[in-house]
Amino acid sequence: MESVNVLTMTSIGDESLRYITFMVSEMRRQITTISPDIKLTDASDLFRAERNGDSAAREKLDALLAEAEVIYGLRLPEDVIARAPRLKWTQTMSAGVNWHLDNVTGLRESPVILTSVSGIHATPISEFILGLMLMFVKQSPHCFEQKQEKQWKRFMPAVLRSKTIGIVGLGSIGRETARLAKAFGMRVVATRRSAKRLTRARYVDTVFPPEQLKELLSESDFVVIALPLTPETNRLIGERELKAMKSTAYLINIGRGEIVDEEILIRALDEKWIAGAGLDVFANEPLSADSRLWELPNVIYSPHVAGGMEDYNLKATELFCENLRRYLDGKKLRNVVNKKWGY
Repeated sequence: MESVNVLTMTSIGDESLRYITFMVSEMRRQITTISPDIKLTDASDLFRAERNGDSAAREKLDALLAEAEVIYGLRLPEDVIARAPRLKWTQTMSAGVNWHLDNVTGLRESPVILTSVSGIHATPISEFILGLMLMFVKQSPHCFEQKQEKQWKRFMPAVLRSKTIGIVGLGSIGRETARLAKAFGMRVVATRRSAKRLTRARYVDTVFPPEQLKELLSESDFVVIALPLTPETNRLIGERELKAMKSTAYLINIGRGEIVDEEILIRALDEKWIAGAGLDVFANEPLSADSRLWELPNVIYSPHVAGGMEDYNLKATELFCENLRRYLDGKKLRNVVNKKWGY
């Protein structure tokens, strides 16, 4: 068998993304032990240098891309399809692939297989969602404020039991969130793209088809956005949807910021259409310094870290290695992206 040229691009020098980089030596060990036919090259430094305008790095990266059959990494050069004529498959280190489909010229139309690490985020993100809900019902932000002001004012917390969580998107994250919510005694409703009628699922009391989103919104005390960003989901949540929610309900978005019309959300929070929002993702990241979301007291903010975990890199690379074995054996890969659907 001829050598399979595998390129890795695991770090692009962005401080906000360094939590998903890992030591090249450990990555090399995991990948190269699969087969002696793998020729592995780490192109992370060249990719980063090229992004910073280094023409010499671009020439060196060109030579590597010309021979690459497989690329594994967080980001790709936006012109990679033209520069890598032998490329057959690329796997991202992320679950969402909207950046790749929107920014890599020709990728959507090309025969290059695109796979993701979808599924590895189910545990950290579902825990993050439960954490946000608990912070709201236990009024944790109020306690933080009291501590800063050295005040002692007792109040009455609420409980999650018997409240309704509406999960918009019943994928791996949605299913794990449903399981955890049931452990707290919550009622669980959800939407699923493939649902054609009202039905049930494990840990889910009612599954709505997408066109009945308004019913889910009107019934839920917590609405969780757990969708990928696609043309269908872009600004899915706007004025009509936010006004369909209870005034006592909270919106939690761990999907993508663009799924929610951010300006309308700010109005909804400011004018108390809804009680609050837990936001890990934003329309523009990093969140601009002049965004009103920084100031609104009914917003709990986090800087797109819900999917983070201490062994992220290990789990992502394990999934890539499983796919690489499948690739070498001519078997179907896991998490192949439907480029038309966007996930």
